[in-house]
Amino acid sequence: MCCVGGVGSCSDTGKSGACGTMLEEETDQTYENVLAEIQSFELPIEATLRSVYDDQPNAHKKFMEKLDACIRNHDKEIEKMCNFHHQGFVDAITELLKVRTDAEKLKVQVTDTNRRFQDAGKEVIVHTEDIIRCRIQQRNITTVVEKLQLCLPVLEMYSKLKEQMSAKRYYSALKTMEQLENVYFPWVSQYRFCQLMIENLPKLREDIKEISMSDLKDFLESIRKHSDKIGETAMKQAQHQKTFSVSLQKQNKMKFGKNMYINHDRIPEERNETVLKHSLEEEDENEEEGDEETFENYYRKQRKKQARLVLQPQSNMHETVDGYRRYFTQIVGFFVVEDHILHVTQGLVTRAYTDELWNMALSKIIAVLRAHSSYCTDPDLVLELKNLIVIFADTLQGYGFPVNRLFDLLFEIRDQYNETLLKKWAGVFRDIFEEDNYSPIPIVNEEEYKIVISKFPFQDPDLEKQSFPKKFPMSQSVPHIYIQVKEFIYASLKFSESLHRSSTEIDDMLRKSTNLLLTRTLSSCLLNLIRKPHIGLTELVQIIINTTHLEQACKYLEDFITNITNISQETVHTTRLYGLSTFKDARHAAEGEIYTKLNQKIDEFVQLADYDWTMSEPDGRASGYLMDLINFLRSIFQVFTHLPTNNSDHAAMSGKVAQTACMSACQHLSTSLMQMLLDSELKQISMGAVQQFNLDVIQCELFASSEPVPGFQGDTLQLAFIDLRQLLDLFMVWDWSTYLADYGQPASKYLRVNPNTALTLLEKMKDTSKKNNIFAQFRKNDRDKQKLIETVVKQLRSLVNGMSQHT
Repeated sequence: MCCVGGVGSCSDTGKSGACGTMLEEETDQTYENVLAEIQSFELPIEATLRSVYDDQPNAHKKFMEKLDACIRNHDKEIEKMCNFHHQGFVDAITELLKVRTDAEKLKVQVTDTNRRFQDAGKEVIVHTEDIIRCRIQQRNITTVVEKLQLCLPVLEMYSKLKEQMSAKRYYSALKTMEQLENVYFPWVSQYRFCQLMIENLPKLREDIKEISMSDLKDFLESIRKHSDKIGETAMKQAQHQKTFSVSLQKQNKMKFGKNMYINHDRIPEERNETVLKHSLEEEDENEEEGDEETFENYYRKQRKKQARLVLQPQSNMHETVDGYRRYFTQIVGFFVVEDHILHVTQGLVTRAYTDELWNMALSKIIAVLRAHSSYCTDPDLVLELKNLIVIFADTLQGYGFPVNRLFDLLFEIRDQYNETLLKKWAGVFRDIFEEDNYSPIPIVNEEEYKIVISKFPFQDPDLEKQSFPKKFPMSQSVPHIYIQVKEFIYASLKFSESLHRSSTEIDDMLRKSTNLLLTRTLSSCLLNLIRKPHIGLTELVQIIINTTHLEQACKYLEDFITNITNISQETVHTTRLYGLSTFKDARHAAEGEIYTKLNQKIDEFVQLADYDWTMSEPDGRASGYLMDLINFLRSIFQVFTHLPTNNSDHAAMSGKVAQTACMSACQHLSTSLMQMLLDSELKQISMGAVQQFNLDVIQCELFASSEPVPGFQGDTLQLAFIDLRQLLDLFMVWDWSTYLADYGQPASKYLRVNPNTALTLLEKMKDTSKKNNIFAQFRKNDRDKQKLIETVVKQLRSLVNGMSQHT
């Protein structure tokens, strides 16, 4: 087309090359197409010809040349065809000559027919005069018809009025009266029947007013009964539109990949007239005419009464979702009717009236929902309530009612929903912990390995290199807990949908609720688990390992939330998950419980001690209870140090726990043995009992020096028994002079021996020597030794008294 438009340009510049050739070829092709269309008779010829003349200024001349050429071609073809059919033509002429005789006969018949027709025309002239008379009569009839046609519409409208009154379509009857008075009656006001009609209209209006008031009452009763059905229909349509909008939005997201608001959909603010088409089509016609003020006051008064009834909930509404649904459908039906009345009537209700009524109702609705939702303990019921509130709000928003306060209420209910979720998941966590065997997860093949990896984000190159069978360091509860935390996030997300909030806000909600799950619910369940009596020492160590892996998995949970909300963790003000502190506290509690249980077990063994505190000679071997205790400690610490670990972190953690537990056990055992010696109920101790007790302490020292747990430096573990050792050495060698001389010196051999402790034990031995004659050899050989004991006692008492006064 550019060449067609540029013909002049090409000609002016003298360029008649390629452009002209292309132009002529295109023009010839166009004319051939036009001629083909004309010959086909399939398209309108005028449209085809117009396309030729609209093309360019010289189109007519060129088209005529083409047309002449085409005609010449057709003439040639006709000539060829005539030559081809010449013999047939000759034969046809011969046949015509044969019918010449018949043609002459026909001519005679035609002449006779013409003569008879002329004779008949004379009678036509006579009948013409009759026609003229009939025409005059027809004109008179036409005049009468015109007058009747002028009256007929009035009569038809009045007849229509009677039919409408009979059919109780009073609104239409009032409109018909208005048309009669303003349009039809002026045409025929000179006729008497028209005056009768005019006089009858006021009576009809009064009848309509009375009937309308009665129908208004019936209408009010009808909409009261059908409000729930109307509301149900409106909410279903709103939900359908919402579902369609969400589907369309998801398609747009998939197509364009935009980070848009999650479920940021609104019901178009279109009033759905079909909701009331069948139930209100007739009734609303009865309310617009008559005494307007009377109708308005009566209608509004009755509707306010109905509103109070609709807004009053049933006492057990909170027990089932159907109770809430009935409550919402009745309210929606009420206000859908009000909106319909507002737009199809004039003055019966106003926007200010509906706004005032809605604000009053909204305050009541929020108070009712806040009160009844507080009784809901089932998160599924709370979620159903939230969905109903969203549909309820979107439906009424589509009819122009403000619903922002309802969405504010949903944020309050969201907190309650999270609380119910936390309670539910507390039970889930408890069940998981109850079912766990607190042993590393065994795997025998690649399939089992992939199953565990699919449930929990565990990465350990060393474990991957190991051959089957092998074990994961954590127990079964770890992947189950991780899965349930993700399920909690999904459940929390369900409430956040359709709240018309941005992805950033939803991301913040999910992270805060997840933090509550970790720091409050899961932490509490872990602490309760740790304190349960049936949880043993090995189970506690496994719990420590489990919490380490759960802590490491928190970053994957953050990635999981990010993938859901499309909000990067680097975004400003993004809330972090507090798994680090949660699981660290749980580990500390588990470690403390390990030390507590271990000490309790030591106490149980110590309670089995049955010393003969008055024996004269020791048995020559350690006590049975102590050997059993030491064997128990060896086995426990062996389990601690041989826990299955796949990396250095686990090994270091297990070793640290074992070292701390071993030191705590030795210190507790030393304290328990010391308390046994100093027990106030123990009045007498013989030297043989001290020697037997010394044998037991020696076994404790041997246990400490045998390095039951690797990692202790030097004699660190033996120092747990240093107080006992120095005290027993003092009594075994009877080196009181050194003790008293070096007391208070940093380099004292008996630095750890407290004078009060030594005095208590010495007095127990002194009392024994008096009754059992333990020191008889001293009295026989040298009575000065007895005096020495008394002297030491006096000196020790002096030290103790001096310490008390100094303190």
